[in-house]
Amino acid sequence: MVKKILKWLVRCCVLCVAASVFLTALYIVFNPPLTPLMIIRAKDSLSRGKGVSIHKRWRSYDDVSPALLRAVIAAEDTKFSEHEGFDWQAIEKAQQRNERRRDKKLYGASTISMQTAKNVFLWPSRSYVRKALEAYFTVLIELLWTKKRILEVYVNVIEWGDGIYGAETAARTYFGKSASGLTTYEAALMAAVLPNPRRWSPAAPTRYVEKRRSIIQSRMYSVSLPE
Repeated sequence: MVKKILKWLVRCCVLCVAASVFLTALYIVFNPPLTPLMIIRAKDSLSRGKGVSIHKRWRSYDDVSPALLRAVIAAEDTKFSEHEGFDWQAIEKAQQRNERRRDKKLYGASTISMQTAKNVFLWPSRSYVRKALEAYFTVLIELLWTKKRILEVYVNVIEWGDGIYGAETAARTYFGKSASGLTTYEAALMAAVLPNPRRWSPAAPTRYVEKRRSIIQSRMYSVSLPE
């Protein structure tokens, strides 16, 4: 009986690994149609009687303003072009800060690769299972995708407001223009709200958001884009 259970578990694990590799490889060419977060947000919206609200429009890497690509790297992961999915130095610093913290705030060190893996394949939570799967999918996309593809997927699937997903929809919503035409200032503002896009808006930046925008904008000039 135990052998049968173990055999069944092994088969399930092999099947799950094969499926995850196949799906990750599929997304080298095809764009993810939806993400788990989009579905969760839509379900929450329906439960509140607001109807489904998913606004997204895909844009290729070359159709997104380089200013925005630089801004999100400057804001979220300055070593994006250098690391292989994990910024171990940043992770160590975050752990040290969390050990010393006196409040309930937890500091993270998620790279753009890690955030892309989480957004495309997983659900939002702080569980150890989710974090382990995030690490697994991060390794997969770093192995199978180029850095350009990771960044392209990232700016197209992340949340930029209530029901607003991707750079193109966000740029049109907040600035009335395509993502290809964003200025350095606008790009830095969009990147500045990423930690909490449902609370902050690039169209009505708070003092804190403006401060973040200024820091991000100053970093953008030293950021290199993946080749």
